[in-house]
Amino acid sequence: MTIPEWTRLENSAIIYPSCRTRKYATVFRLSVTLDSDVNADRLQEAMRTVIKRFPSFRYSVRRGFFWWFLQKLENEPVVGPRRDLVPIDVKRNGGYMFSLNCEDRRIDLDVYHALSDANGAMTFLLSVVAEYLRITENVTAEYGKWVYDPNEEPVHEEIEDGFDQFSGTKGALDEEKRAWHIKGKTERPGIVNSLGVSFSSDDVLAKARELDCTVTELLSTVILMSLQEVHASQKGRKSPFIRMEVPVNLRPIFGSNTMRNFASYVYLTLDVTNGDYSFEQALKEVKFQKRLYVQPARLTRKIAANVALEDNIGVRCLPLFIKKPIINIINYWKGDNYGTYTFSNIGNIDLPEGVAGHVRDINFALGRTRSRSGSCAGVSFGGRMNINFTRKIAEDDLERVFVRRLRELGIWASVQVPAIPLRPSKGTEPVRKAIFRSRSLFPKFLFSF
Repeated sequence: MTIPEWTRLENSAIIYPSCRTRKYATVFRLSVTLDSDVNADRLQEAMRTVIKRFPSFRYSVRRGFFWWFLQKLENEPVVGPRRDLVPIDVKRNGGYMFSLNCEDRRIDLDVYHALSDANGAMTFLLSVVAEYLRITENVTAEYGKWVYDPNEEPVHEEIEDGFDQFSGTKGALDEEKRAWHIKGKTERPGIVNSLGVSFSSDDVLAKARELDCTVTELLSTVILMSLQEVHASQKGRKSPFIRMEVPVNLRPIFGSNTMRNFASYVYLTLDVTNGDYSFEQALKEVKFQKRLYVQPARLTRKIAANVALEDNIGVRCLPLFIKKPIINIINYWKGDNYGTYTFSNIGNIDLPEGVAGHVRDINFALGRTRSRSGSCAGVSFGGRMNINFTRKIAEDDLERVFVRRLRELGIWASVQVPAIPLRPSKGTEPVRKAIFRSRSLFPKFLFSF
């Protein structure tokens, strides 16, 4: 397969460079803890091999005259030491939109969301881990969903824009009202307060089956009920809409294998205008709303509306320096203000037996939010589910209520404060220069619209 030198940034990823500032950029972290200390040199060797299988991870986001675009990098990515969970400086990071780091037994993959979503990034990370174990422990992995064979040739479908198929359909966006936001003392830039909650996957699965719902629906209900309790405790004028954003992986719904961003979202809402909900009432609302909004027809309508806006000739002709602040403002008013909280759940990770024998834990955490107080992310592996809460405010009221409500359901959770390693540390990262293949002084992709 011939890897194109440049490609357009996919529709769902346009928002990330539009909203990026010196202090904020959407970033998330995936972590794998092994049964022995990680050798950085062997990890570098594994990444160098695996990244050939994931060509979309070799692109860097660049600014054109009309739109951002992705350009292929010629330099190699470099494994580094543990870093803070802060925005990745793409220019200082050799142009790469991800950072692979290790310390002791832990491997962290920090990803700027313009590169990929959590499912694509997790596949890349676990493939690197499997190759690392092959090199160091002579582990033979059975390749499949989460672990790709690094010796296979990549296919074009894995680097395609999954949203292109919706460009010819008609769409519309749902009208929403401003949601309530948790109040609290905002920490200084760079600080990400965190709390890790871990509990038995079997316990939460058994409770979900008892209540005739999925694990995501059950946990979403517990989070919404916790938010409702915090909402009731906070004084002053406030919106009655408690709304949680839940990302949806579109790959299994639409049959895509892309490694780039291919996710949408649904809003799960409790309207407490006329009083609070009981747990049973909230669960019914969550089940109804989630199952309604994840229907392919509804998702297609939402996606098509966003694609149509991007393809609008008037929008396309506007220079990027005009579009960027407009997109940023629209996202603030129509995105950040619409949601109270975010809950992203990757689900259960089922690894090949040889790899699973050396993996002790897997974690998923979202970086600091811009307008909302915080967010949480979950992943299951080896009979345990880990949920990492991250927030930019000092108060941990929501997390404490969440743990208590879990225990009231008979799900005993252990708590780790902080969820290592999210708190900032001293030190600066080395500067690495991006290398691109230049063929002309004014390449045509700079003016693609």
